[in-house]
Amino acid sequence: MKLLRPLLYTASCAAALAMLSTAQAQGVIKIGEINSYKAQPAFLEPYKKGMELAVEEINASGGVNGKKIELITRDDNANPGDAVRVAEELISREKVDVLTGTFLSNTGLAMTDFAKQKKFFFLAGEPLTDKIIWGSGNKYTYRLRPGTYMQAAMLVPEAVKLKKKRWAVVYPNYEYGQSAVAAFKQLLKAAQPDVEFVAEQATPLGKVDAGSVAQALADAKPDAIFNVLFGADLSKFVREGNTRGLFKDREVVSVLTGEPEYLDPLKDESPNGWIVTGYPWYGIQTPEHKAFFLAYHGKYKDYPRLGSVVGYTAIKSLAAGMKKAKSSESEKLAVAFQGLQVDSPFGKITYRAQDHQSTMGAFVGKTKNDGGKGVMVDYTYLDGAKYLPTDAEVAKLRAPD
Repeated sequence: MKLLRPLLYTASCAAALAMLSTAQAQGVIKIGEINSYKAQPAFLEPYKKGMELAVEEINASGGVNGKKIELITRDDNANPGDAVRVAEELISREKVDVLTGTFLSNTGLAMTDFAKQKKFFFLAGEPLTDKIIWGSGNKYTYRLRPGTYMQAAMLVPEAVKLKKKRWAVVYPNYEYGQSAVAAFKQLLKAAQPDVEFVAEQATPLGKVDAGSVAQALADAKPDAIFNVLFGADLSKFVREGNTRGLFKDREVVSVLTGEPEYLDPLKDESPNGWIVTGYPWYGIQTPEHKAFFLAYHGKYKDYPRLGSVVGYTAIKSLAAGMKKAKSSESEKLAVAFQGLQVDSPFGKITYRAQDHQSTMGAFVGKTKNDGGKGVMVDYTYLDGAKYLPTDAEVAKLRAPD
C-alpha cells in the first residue's frame, strides 16, 4: 500500500492540474471600467445598470469567442490621477483585458493618454471633450458618445433660426465646458457672422454661485443664452434664473438638459421652450429602442436614462469588437474597431477609422413643463455621422497614430 500512495497522489494532482488548465483555457474576458460613481450618481447609476444588462445578455447568448465576460468597476473619485492609478491596478492586479468608462472630460483625457502610453485598449463611453478623438487621439482610444463639436453642430442650426444677435454663455470651467463653448462659438459665428457674445460666466464644477451668475447674465441683457451647466449646477441655475426672470422672453439653447438625469430633478421648475439635446425615452418607437426599453424595464422595474443607453452600448461595442478581432488583445482590438458597426438602442452606429469617433447621434427638441414634470417635445433624432468635420478637417485636427 505504501508504494501505491505516491502513485495515487500523483494521479490526483495531475487530474486537478488538467481541470485547472481547462478552466483557464476557457477563462473569462475581464472588462475594467472606471468612473465617477460617487460624484455623478444621477448619470452613472443608470449607466452601470445598462452595462450590467448588456453583460447579462451577452453571457446568456454564449459570451464572446466562447468566453463569458466579467465587468469589474472602480471609482475614480472624479480625479484624473486616481483614474490612472485605478487603471494600473485593474491591469496589474485584476488582469483586465480592456478598459472602458470615465464621465468627466479631464479624467477621460487622462485615460486617453494612459492608453497611449501603455498601448492598452480604452473605450471612452461618456466624456465629451473632442481632444479625446482629435488633439490627444491615439491608436488605442475610441469614443462612443457624440462629443461637444457634434452636439454644438446639432444645436447651431436651431440657434440660427432664432435670429438673435447678442448671446451670453454659461458653462462649468473645465475641459468639457470650455470645449462645448468653443465649438458653439465657432459654428455659430460661421453660420451667423454678425453674432456677438456679450457675456461669459465660467463657474467651478459643482460649486456654481447661481444667484450671482444669473444676475450677471441678466445685467448683460443678451437676446439668447447658451447653457452648458448640468446636474446640481443646472438645477441651481434654473431656480435662480426663474426667480430673477432671466429666462422671461429670452431664448435658451442648452446642451444635455433634455436628458432625464438632469431634466427630471427640475420637476415643477422645468423651463419651457429651451432648445436642448436629450433623451425622450417615453416617445421613441423604433424596434431597437422598444426591445432595449422592455429588457431594461423588465430587469430594473424602472425607465432607462441616457446613461443606461451609453453603458449598455459601450459593453455591446466591446463585445462586437472582440468578436470581429477574434481576440481581446489591444493591438487586434485597435484594428477591429476601425469601421466597426454595432447595433444600439438608437440604431446601428459605426466607429470611424479616421478619428475613432462613433456615429451615435442625439435627440434635439424643446423642453416643456408638463404638469410639473419636464419632458422633451418636438424632438428629432439626428444621425451623428452628419455632424462631424470632413475627413480633411479631421486630418488637420488629429495627429497620425
